[in-house]
Amino acid sequence: MHHFFKDYNHESKQFKNRIAKSILLLLFFIICLIMRLIYLQIFNYTFFHILSSKNRLEYLPIEAKRGLIFDRNGILLAENIPIFNLNIISTRIKTLSDTVKELTNIVDITNDDIRKLQRELRQKHHFEYITLKSQLTNEMIASFYVNQYKLPGIIIDSTMIRYYPLKEITAHIIGYVGKMTSKDIGYIENDFHTYKQLIGKLGIEKFYENILCGKQGYKIVEVDVNGKIVSIIKTVLPISGSSIYLTIDSKLQKIIQDNLKGEKGAAIAINPNNGEILTLVSSPSYDPNIFTIRNDKFDINKLQLLEGQPMYNRATKGIFPFGSTIKPFIAIQALDTKVITTDFKIYDPGWFKLNNKNVLYHDWQSNGHGWVDITKAITESCNTFFYTISIKLGIEKMNYILKQFGFGRKTGIDLPEESSGIVTSPVWKMNHRQLPWYLGDTIISGIGQGDMKTTVIQLAQGTAAISLHGKRFLPHLLLAVQSTEGKKIFKRKIELTPIVLHNNNNWNIVINAMKKVTMHSTGTAYNDFGINPKYEIAGKTGTAQLYHNSNDKLKDEKRLPKHLRNHHLFISFAPINNPKIVTAIVVENKNMAQRIAKLIFDYYLTQDKTT
Repeated sequence: MHHFFKDYNHESKQFKNRIAKSILLLLFFIICLIMRLIYLQIFNYTFFHILSSKNRLEYLPIEAKRGLIFDRNGILLAENIPIFNLNIISTRIKTLSDTVKELTNIVDITNDDIRKLQRELRQKHHFEYITLKSQLTNEMIASFYVNQYKLPGIIIDSTMIRYYPLKEITAHIIGYVGKMTSKDIGYIENDFHTYKQLIGKLGIEKFYENILCGKQGYKIVEVDVNGKIVSIIKTVLPISGSSIYLTIDSKLQKIIQDNLKGEKGAAIAINPNNGEILTLVSSPSYDPNIFTIRNDKFDINKLQLLEGQPMYNRATKGIFPFGSTIKPFIAIQALDTKVITTDFKIYDPGWFKLNNKNVLYHDWQSNGHGWVDITKAITESCNTFFYTISIKLGIEKMNYILKQFGFGRKTGIDLPEESSGIVTSPVWKMNHRQLPWYLGDTIISGIGQGDMKTTVIQLAQGTAAISLHGKRFLPHLLLAVQSTEGKKIFKRKIELTPIVLHNNNNWNIVINAMKKVTMHSTGTAYNDFGINPKYEIAGKTGTAQLYHNSNDKLKDEKRLPKHLRNHHLFISFAPINNPKIVTAIVVENKNMAQRIAKLIFDYYLTQDKTT
């Protein structure tokens, strides 16, 4: 048996070593603590002494310069201009009533201003400046500085507001900015915003908010009892937003806006080869500056209540019956599914009768078109022919091709205001109208009536696909973003799923018929384009009938009140063999869509504006 004995000397040494290490570690922490205290209480005493006096510090936001917006040719569409504001520092005023009474001698303060001020005073913001009056005149500023000694807690500062030089000409594209609210938080993708900052509310201003806004800076300042800045403790500079260039040509925009003045309608021109939107007009329009300059509430309320709804973007948001503009799309499907051939003909007496029933579906031409094939049916817009092939196709095949062209869903244009349109079906009718589907629904769908609805931007996108034999691009308004170094970064075109036909020649058949619409003497747009044309245009007219007369006696719609007259549509592209421009136009209650299209083609194809 072995006996083990403890080594007391060794254990004593280990214990002493541990004690020594512990003392050294403790001394190290004490030294660090003393050094930190010296740093805080001696070297940084002034900063932290001020910081501890919260009642003498203010947080002042420094607004970031919002990015500018230009058209494709560098014409300014949205800029920033300086204004002066009268601000209240809530912790510095004695009583609100006394302060307001004193201020009434300097500026015009309304009851609305006071109520707004009281509302903001109840909110606890992370900074305490509240704007009482914006856009002070020079007289107001001078009067304030004369009386400043009587107004502790009141200061004047300058800020930038948005200004739109072209006013109503680009309103539905650019949109406008307004004060940020809780409702806006959902679409803000970054933390660059602070409460009360102006942000995009509609249009490009809203869609590209996170590019245009920049990043707000701030100052922490020490102020005296009168609210005057004594010293600046800390400054974080703002980062300016990026400027952007749009695809539109503002000169053409003005031409179309001027020609649609007094009417309700929309016009879009697009480059089919890349999806660039060259003009997008909605009429009537409005001046977006009323939301930023002098912010006259009466004018804004009046604007929203106007019968023509000038703030409503008819180009992307409005939905309209296709009318006969649907016919080229239906024709492509009928040919490609071999439901008909180019040899297929019907005799049109001016009406169509279903299965020997007593219900007649009338053609727009009461005497009919005689013998009609697919080319003549598109050229002369023969309803009876399309009643016939609608029954042959059926609603499912019609819906399939329309969806291939992008109808029934949003195009994805870079504007927040867009509708989906309607590609109707038995399921849609039951869900929305709680009614069964009838063959009559199929018949009228084939001429773009009933519940078939489209938007102008969808018509432009669909027509562009016809012009390029099925090739499709995403329609867009952004041309380029300008980096902080001044370099333009151009947006790449986005190609969409193409439409592939079983027989490519079917594109040529339909396009040739659309050419005859404008260039053949029997074409429905011949009077607008066919006489001595400067260029070849393929097009299709359309009429959305609003007034139905069961006796079919009222043929002259000019005898109707204007609001009951037909909507007129026109889709077109040119040159036919090398398409550069596609147009889609709707004019409510007036037949002038072709004239608007001609203005667009004249501008681009005779003045070489496509570069």
